[in-house]
Amino acid sequence: MPHKPHKYRQIRYIYDTEIGIFDDRHILPLFHTRDTSRIWKMLMIYSNRLCGSPILRGKALLIATTLLSSLGFLLIGYDNGLMGGFINGIPFNRAFDYPRPIILSTMVAIYEVGGFLGSILISFWGEKLGRRQSIAGGAVVMIIGAIIQGTSYDIAQMLVGRIISGIGIGIINSTIPVLQAEISPQATRGLYVAMYCTTLNLGIVIAYWLDFGMSSLDSEVSWRFPTVFQIIFLLAILYLTFMVPESPRWLTSHDMGDDARKVIAALKGTDIDHPEVIGQFNDIKETVIMEMAEGAGSWSDFYKTDGLQSSRRLWTACAIQIFQQLGGINALIYYATTLFQQSIGFTPRMAGLMSGFLQTWLLISSFIPWFLIDRLGRRPLILGGISVQAAVMAIQAALIFQVQHNTAHMHSAAIGAAAMLFIFEGAFTIGMQSTVWVYPSELLPLRLRSKGSALSTAANWICNFLVVEITPPAIQNIGYRTYIIFAVLNAAFVPVVFFFFKETKGLSLEDIDLLFASEDALSAHNLAVRKANEMPGS
Repeated sequence: MPHKPHKYRQIRYIYDTEIGIFDDRHILPLFHTRDTSRIWKMLMIYSNRLCGSPILRGKALLIATTLLSSLGFLLIGYDNGLMGGFINGIPFNRAFDYPRPIILSTMVAIYEVGGFLGSILISFWGEKLGRRQSIAGGAVVMIIGAIIQGTSYDIAQMLVGRIISGIGIGIINSTIPVLQAEISPQATRGLYVAMYCTTLNLGIVIAYWLDFGMSSLDSEVSWRFPTVFQIIFLLAILYLTFMVPESPRWLTSHDMGDDARKVIAALKGTDIDHPEVIGQFNDIKETVIMEMAEGAGSWSDFYKTDGLQSSRRLWTACAIQIFQQLGGINALIYYATTLFQQSIGFTPRMAGLMSGFLQTWLLISSFIPWFLIDRLGRRPLILGGISVQAAVMAIQAALIFQVQHNTAHMHSAAIGAAAMLFIFEGAFTIGMQSTVWVYPSELLPLRLRSKGSALSTAANWICNFLVVEITPPAIQNIGYRTYIIFAVLNAAFVPVVFFFFKETKGLSLEDIDLLFASEDALSAHNLAVRKANEMPGS
C-alpha cells in the first residue's frame, strides 16, 4: 500500500516569515508566523506527540485515558443538571426580568440544539482531526460558552452562551465514546463505559447539590458561580489531551502503523516487538484492509447495502440514542424540581431536596452495572431497563391522576409517585444508560466510526431538545397524560431491541465487523490480507 503523508506530518518547514506544507513535490507557503505562531505551535505539539507523554505507560497510561474519558462524561452530567437547580430561583429570574415559562424552557433546551450542531460539525472534521484534537477543540469551545453564560445580563447573551457550550459538548460527546471504545481492553470495555456513566451521574449530583447549596444566597452568585465552575473540569480535559495518545485504530487507518504499534505497546506497558502488540496491530490492520475493500468511508457508504451492513449498524446506533431520550429520562433530570412541585405538590424547599436525593440515587445505582454489563451483555440490560421504565411510567400516570384530581388517596399517591421517579432512574441507569454510550461505538465500522458516532449523538441531542422543550408545557396542559406517552414509547422500544439489536459482549472491535460480515465480504477480506502479507516489508 503506497504511503500517503498525513496532513499533520506534512507540516515540517517553518521559516522566519512563513509556514509551508511539504507534500513530496513542493513547498506551499500558507500562513504568516507573526499571526499564527501560537496556533501552529499548539498544532505541532499534538502532531508530534501522537503517542502521548513518554512518561505514561501501561496501567498509568490507561488510568490517564480513563480519567480523560471520565471527565468528559462528568461534564455531560454536570451540564445536564446545571440549570434544573436554579432556573426557578428568584435571583436567576430577577437577572433576566422574570421571563415567561416558554423562554425559560427555551433557555434550557437551546443547549441541546448546540449539542446537535456540535455533533454535526464534528462528523465532517472529526476523522481528519483525530480523537484527541476533537476533544480539545470541544473543551475550548465550552470554556468560551461558560464564560458567556456566567457573565450574561440579558436573554440573548444567555442563549448564545448556551448554544456555544452545547456545540462544545456535542463535539466532546461524539468523540469520547469512540476514544474509549478504541483504547479500552475488549474483555472489560463495558465495565469502563459503566464507570464513565457513574462519573456522568456524579456530574449531575455535583450540579444539583451545588445549585442547592447556593440557593440560600439572594444574589446572582447563586447561579453565576455554578455556571463557570465547570471550567475547572475543562482545563483538566485540555491538559490530559496533551498527555494521552491518539487511538491506535485511528493511526492505523491513517497510514501511521509505526505510531499505532508504539501506542499499543505503551498501553500494554511493553515493547513494540512483543507478540501481543504485533498480534493486536495485525488484527487492526486486517480490519482496515477489509473495510477499505468495502469503501473509503464516505457519507454515501451509510446508505449502501455493503458486505458489512454499515447502513443497518448506523441506524441501530442512532436508534438506541433516540430510545434513551424518548424514554423520558431527561424530563426527570432537567425538571426534577418542577415535577416534584407541579406534579406531586411538594414545597419548593422539599422539591429541591428531593431532586438532590433523586440524582444521588442515580449515582449510587450506577455502580450496579459495573458487575453486570460484561457478564449479562448489552441486550439483556437494555431490554430489562426499558421494560421496567414502561411499567413505571404507566403506574406513574395513575398516581399523578390521583394527585391532580385531589382524590381521597392523594397523599399516599404523591408518596408513591415520588418513589416511582426513584425506581425509573434506577432502571434507566442499570439498563439503558450503562449501554447507550458503549453500544454505538462498538457497533460502527472503523472507517465510519467517527461519522457514525457523531450522527448517533446528533440524534440523541435533537431528541433531548424535543423532550426538554415539550415537558413543561405538557405537564401544565395535559398533566398525568404526559407519563402515558412515555409509557407507550418505552413499551414500543422493546420488540425493536429484541429483534434487531445484536450482542457485542466480549468481542473485539475487529470481531464485531466479522459478526456483521457477509460471506462475500469475508472472502474479499481473506484475499486482501493474503495479498498484503505477500507484499515486500509486510
